[in-house]
Amino acid sequence: RLTESGLSMVDWHLVKEMKPPRTQREWEAEFQKYQQFPEFKILNHDMTLTEFKFIWYMEYSHRMWGRLVGLAYIVPAVYFWKKGWLSRPMKGCVLALCGLVCFQGLLGWYMVKSGLEEKPDSYDIPRVSQYRLAAHLGSALVLYSASLWTGLSLLLPQHKLPETRQLLRLRQFAHGTTALIFLTALSGAFVAGLDAGLVYNSFPKMGERWIPEDLLAFSPVLKNIFENPTTVQFDHRVLGITSITAITALYLFSRKIPLPRRTRIAVTSLLAVAGLQV
Repeated sequence: RLTESGLSMVDWHLVKEMKPPRTQREWEAEFQKYQQFPEFKILNHDMTLTEFKFIWYMEYSHRMWGRLVGLAYIVPAVYFWKKGWLSRPMKGCVLALCGLVCFQGLLGWYMVKSGLEEKPDSYDIPRVSQYRLAAHLGSALVLYSASLWTGLSLLLPQHKLPETRQLLRLRQFAHGTTALIFLTALSGAFVAGLDAGLVYNSFPKMGERWIPEDLLAFSPVLKNIFENPTTVQFDHRVLGITSITAITALYLFSRKIPLPRRTRIAVTSLLAVAGLQV
């Protein structure tokens, strides 16, 4: 996203595209394919072949990294499965994780495809659908969290703690905070997809107002939440502030409960990283 190179590779082949263009002729053919799509016509019409090579290699490295992630999951999984090292529940978990990796790759191409479509009535900068971008980011977060959870479950023994009312409330609070952080991250994908971060650059007010005038400019009202850049930025700010408030409250509540050292480190780290993020 930093190099805005996501639309440089205009087709998707699992094996065929693993070999990059080698000769001048092959590069020119690849560049001509790119020239047929909206990003070149509207935004990059004066781009040179050398400049195209840079964004193409950025996207190529991203796709190859995705394939490497897939191999890092699937190859060891097959090996462990054949060795009989996986329990029955673990087999289900491994299949789900491998399925998520494949789904993530397909979702990535589905997202890119939305940025390649011709929109005759639009003069806006060609960009991928913010809905598909949010789905792509969301599935990546689910995959990453599930991987981390599975890994930690295997590496660290589960604490045997008395099921007190306070501990149950802390667990529920932690789960609710997790959902809130996930929602905040997804709202960030909508900000990125619409370039909504560029609409207002002052904080805590948006321009001269706490609540901007164009917050509900679109009709129907629900459309504003997902398609109005002002509303999308406003929602992301509110969710961000709510998240840091919830995390701070979670930390303060956890201080009142006798918890193992590992859990205390986790809660304190959460607060520190959330502060840094804000």
